[in-house]
Amino acid sequence: MGIKRGTTLAAVAAVVALTATACGGDDYKAADAAQPVAAASPQSNQSNQSKSGDYGYETPASSAAGVGAKSAAGQLAVADNEKIGSFLADSSGRTLYRFDKDTAKPPKSNCEGDCEKTWPVVAAGDATAAAGMDPSLLGEVVRGDGTKQLTIAGWPAYRYGKDAKAGDVNGQGVGGVWFAFAPDGKKASKAAPAASATPAAPAASAAPAASATPAAPEAPAEGQDGRLSVAKDPKLGDHIVDGKGMTVYRFKPDTAWPMVSKCTGDCLAKWPAVAPAEKGEGIVEKNYLVLERPDGKKQQTVNCWPVYTFSGDKKPGDTNGQGVGGTWYAVAPDGKPIAVK
Repeated sequence: MGIKRGTTLAAVAAVVALTATACGGDDYKAADAAQPVAAASPQSNQSNQSKSGDYGYETPASSAAGVGAKSAAGQLAVADNEKIGSFLADSSGRTLYRFDKDTAKPPKSNCEGDCEKTWPVVAAGDATAAAGMDPSLLGEVVRGDGTKQLTIAGWPAYRYGKDAKAGDVNGQGVGGVWFAFAPDGKKASKAAPAASATPAAPAASAAPAASATPAAPEAPAEGQDGRLSVAKDPKLGDHIVDGKGMTVYRFKPDTAWPMVSKCTGDCLAKWPAVAPAEKGEGIVEKNYLVLERPDGKKQQTVNCWPVYTFSGDKKPGDTNGQGVGGTWYAVAPDGKPIAVK
């Protein structure tokens, strides 16, 4: 079947080679303080709703040319979107989708012809499970034309022709039948917060209860007390800071796609990972994703690069981590490292 159950060196090498196109590649080059770029305006899914019935496809001419037909997925990765939560992407960062009109038991694809041109099939073959994903979920199905298609939890996998870049989820909910894959093979969907129950009114005859001492508020998690924002430094220029105003850094050995943090153990104690946070004005919108670390914790990325704070910075505005070891750099609003000559 050719589907790999664990990450191989060959798969990793292929994925790293794709980093340049998916998430900006290796941009550690000496330069003056980077200038912020304008954030891209979010695309609306409303324009992608089906115009050809429940199948959620239009004429072939409307499909984006950038999505290759029947190409393999390679190293899968778990990405995160503020609207749909965690979802699966292929080795180039393209979102993987499932079709409600298919079946999982037994696996069968019902997307052919014009449908297949808008929703290119993900070929079976060199596919590797994402970190934290059950490898047994990966499988394959033989299509009507004899080719083999990747399945996840039995559901045939597709890409969407209107996803123009890594991280796009324009196919989510199209026609009410197309949905991104969650890491467990189900439909990606961010759970809505539970509604607070209305407290029952006390009985008229009941004596008033003694007021309980209010519990101390729980301290916010590291990096979660506010959104990331842009600050200005005389030497570094515009750079990203966390909700406490502490400088945010990138680590040179990390990779952008697949999103991998090489800072673990003692390194992580000195350079705490920035937890998922809202994006402030001026920070690049492209590939503002969340990484699921091997320990199960989640880390914010900017343009796919994991970001950190530095324990040696004692107050807002400190930039003591800049250039440490020749591998740690403050982050510009476009996600690039700031290296001052």
